[in-house]
Amino acid sequence: MLYRKMKKTGDKLSVLGFGCMRLPQKIDDKGAVKIDEKLATRQLRYAIDCGVNYVDTAIPYHMGESEPFLGRALSDGYREKVKIATKLPPWLVKTREDMDRFLDDQLERLKTDSIDYYLVHGLDGNIWEKMKSLDVFGFLDKAKEEGRITNAGFSFHGDKDAFKKIIDDYDWDFCQIQYNYLDENNQAGKEGLEYAFSKDVGVIIMEPLRGGNLARKVPAQIESIWNEAEIKRSPAEWALRWVWNHPEVASVLSGMNEDEHVEENIRIANEAYPESLTEKEHQLVKRVEETYRKLMKAGCTGCQYCMPCPSGVDIPTCLEVYDNLHMFGDEITAKLVYFTRVAGGQDGEPANASLCENCGQCEDACPQKLPIQELLEKVTIELEESGSSPQAGLGDAYEIFKDAGFLAIKDDKTEE
Repeated sequence: MLYRKMKKTGDKLSVLGFGCMRLPQKIDDKGAVKIDEKLATRQLRYAIDCGVNYVDTAIPYHMGESEPFLGRALSDGYREKVKIATKLPPWLVKTREDMDRFLDDQLERLKTDSIDYYLVHGLDGNIWEKMKSLDVFGFLDKAKEEGRITNAGFSFHGDKDAFKKIIDDYDWDFCQIQYNYLDENNQAGKEGLEYAFSKDVGVIIMEPLRGGNLARKVPAQIESIWNEAEIKRSPAEWALRWVWNHPEVASVLSGMNEDEHVEENIRIANEAYPESLTEKEHQLVKRVEETYRKLMKAGCTGCQYCMPCPSGVDIPTCLEVYDNLHMFGDEITAKLVYFTRVAGGQDGEPANASLCENCGQCEDACPQKLPIQELLEKVTIELEESGSSPQAGLGDAYEIFKDAGFLAIKDDKTEE
């Protein structure tokens, strides 16, 4: 296993991190879907025995069962071999006291006295302002002083400007961003990656395979490009190598639930040297990225010239999720992302497409001359269905995500 040094902490983290959001599952005696603890524990411990030393979880993962599972799986001396990362859920935080309560509960579930890497989960500009108003600075400082956490960080889903502001607002030890060859210029992107690194903030990467979409269900035109390579690699290996090629990246999280996934990722990680891709290989990946973009229905570049929308629509994110739906055909994931990031599912501030009042200001500002009003109508139809409520498009899955602790908005059944 290869390791990269975190600039502030000095920790040497394995380039491959084990993500605990997509663990293997099975049906129990009552017909419920549960973590397959025997298989998941074996896979996790195998990875640790092979040198993986960074393990990531969070409260909502596996409907609240990921953290307790990890606490059990790291018994028998495995806790001492790894750095644990977990997260504070801002969408459930209402007071400063909530932060301490969540952390204390997490320490108990994880069966540990201290969390090595503690993140404020899923920040964007609006959520960050809320957390600042609730004294998240004081909470993090006190938790570090008391030894309940060792390193403070945040995970992020917002725009570049918000990312830079958050980086500058606090003395962070590390951050976690979504990054892959399709997201080089989305969210924090390469610019954010390099900015954090320049500030000595360690960078953990999530979604290197875009939720697995860059590895499975690969369109024929994409497969044909990969087949042109002199060295034959799987789509997953190409995607992972592209991320690891960046020297600014400390560790890359992968959610692994099959033995072959664990074994393949460890094999690739053992060769994950920075700046090792050739120019010819870079061009191959670029062609794949460009071909994926031709499958997009909107083609928004995320330049933000259309923002702010006077009706409150988050136009770039609406179109980003819409494009992902048509590139990968993964409807339930698209609707979950749309609901949490756009329709107010986590921060309680709806910015979904159906809020559009057809003023046309966005189309006047768009340098790509996109038919934004028409596209937002299609987003409403395909991702909201009725358009009458943010959760409508999720259907039965809404209750699952709500029970898992992903959601913060109010409905007529409950308050989160």
